[in-house]
Amino acid sequence: MISSDDFQDEIGNDHIATSAQNPIRPDAFDIPDDKKIELIKKDVENILLTLGMDLTDDSLKGTPNRVAKMFVKELFGGLNPNKKPNPSTFDNHYKYGEMLVEKNITLYSTCEHHLLPIIGRAHVAYISNGRVIGLSKMNRIVDHYAKRPQVQERLTMQIVQELQRALGTEDVACVIDAKHLCVNSRGIKDIESSTVTSEFGGKFKEEQTRREFLNYIQLDTKF
Repeated sequence: MISSDDFQDEIGNDHIATSAQNPIRPDAFDIPDDKKIELIKKDVENILLTLGMDLTDDSLKGTPNRVAKMFVKELFGGLNPNKKPNPSTFDNHYKYGEMLVEKNITLYSTCEHHLLPIIGRAHVAYISNGRVIGLSKMNRIVDHYAKRPQVQERLTMQIVQELQRALGTEDVACVIDAKHLCVNSRGIKDIESSTVTSEFGGKFKEEQTRREFLNYIQLDTKF
């Protein structure tokens, strides 16, 4: 008989997600960041002590605070809606009507199943229907949604949905090619494999447009 813990491990390993939105509680931001850091610091201390580490050692005594600050302000900073980038757009005065592709956007995220890194590249494209977005805003949108405990499939969808909202068009696509350290450094320990996910909206669902986008990115990046 499979135990509850084993069942949850199986779900995690199969990358099953329950929603296109991150599972965030309604009261997630009732606690200010400095209080979260203090609470997480104590939890990290307990983990290290349970593992048998000596927290009086010079190398370790600052680790709980460093980890807590990293969680709240860096690795999972994208959970905070106040940190969401403002995807300002502009009129397409130059009437550029072809595909715009931003490829090889560096991506660092964290697998929500084991809290291990996801490292890869995002490739994003859209076709303007009258509005354009600053190139750096596309990178910032990728970074914002990546800075959470994530599932790669969900992350891919969130990037597309955010750009669709900002640009007022369905014609948006995203492909992510990433390595998951929960696969590469533990479990099966397959250091060569990577995971590719895609989300195509509007015209990108058409074979010719999708093929043009995929030809542009070629998925030959190295990590």
